[in-house]
Amino acid sequence: MGMNKNTVLGWATFIMVLMGLLLIGLGIFRYSDVSGWGFGAVGVGFLANAWVFNALKGRV
Repeated sequence: MGMNKNTVLGWATFIMVLMGLLLIGLGIFRYSDVSGWGFGAVGVGFLANAWVFNALKGRV
């Protein structure tokens, strides 16, 4: 019962979406100064990368 490439990409997408939302939440609620903008930008980058992983899921 091994994992194929699509399952690995699915889990990677899920984890990256979770981390992206966590980082955006940290930027909004925890750090209200300039560092919050950095956390938010990195969170958006994680979401963009997860979107690419999701698009690759059926093609690899």
